Amino acid sequence: MAAPHAPPASSAAPGPVEWAQLAFLGMIWGGSFLAVEIALRAWPPLWIVAGRVSLAALFLLVVSSLKGIPLPETGSRAGRRIWLHAIAMGFFSNALPFSLLSWAQKHVTSGFAGITMASVPLLILPLAHFLVPGERMSLRRLAGFLVGFIGVGVLIGPGIFASAGSDLEGIAQIACLAAAASYAIGSIITRLTPPTPLLAFSTAALMAATAMIVPLALVIEPLPDVFALAPAAAVIYLALLPTAIATLILVRLVHRAGPAFLSLVNYQVPVWAMLFGLIFLGEELPGRFVLALALILAGLALGQARKPQPV
Repeated sequence: MAAPHAPPASSAAPGPVEWAQLAFLGMIWGGSFLAVEIALRAWPPLWIVAGRVSLAALFLLVVSSLKGIPLPETGSRAGRRIWLHAIAMGFFSNALPFSLLSWAQKHVTSGFAGITMASVPLLILPLAHFLVPGERMSLRRLAGFLVGFIGVGVLIGPGIFASAGSDLEGIAQIACLAAAASYAIGSIITRLTPPTPLLAFSTAALMAATAMIVPLALVIEPLPDVFALAPAAAVIYLALLPTAIATLILVRLVHRAGPAFLSLVNYQVPVWAMLFGLIFLGEELPGRFVLALALILAGLALGQARKPQPV
């Protein structure tokens, strides 16, 4: 899962605390795929998303109130514009990708889903080229995108639709990539959002996602078995750690070490996802998964590399 964009902030060189928080952030985001696998044992996909975003929204709303950070206003044109961005963010960064991944993980491994998330920053590159001022696609970034794209091709492998029909694995793989594309669009939306406190913006986005997904879950899916302890605990984990508390850590890291430092989390998430799936779920780790991850991360490193600054 790619780190959300945040407005530039004054930052210093990261210390041991910041590095520890970055590692923890990568671990809890990587662990979200394992949690979804556990939740699916008793919760339908949309209800997993509904529980996740609604509890996270409530948690962040309480934290925002305690910190005295109000939600974006609605009485001004600028405030309404921020809310429009928050609604779009809630759809593209929460409601849609969470739903796609929760459904897809019924048919693919958590490790596979985690690796596809490494493609998010690669997908951001061509979008930013056209939509974000100053983010032109240089030859280096284009090379990084192409290397990463080859990695995605290796990950999917040949005959992607060969098992479609009774076995939906091929469609689920496409759903994972669609979720990655949705996260990329969400990142572009936040980059174009007018300056606003990140905590207030994240809270508003989760509230919007809740308003979208809860009615849909009520109409489409049966109620979950809330008394199944492990799945219920997994949903609570998804709400509190990789969604709500991760936002608080993200805010601190942006202000203490800067957005560029936070972007390093993109290298960790797929590794943690694969490890958790291997250790706790006994998932197989085909050689092409490792090769695909290496290519995607190499493309990410190449695409995000910066030219040396003159001394």
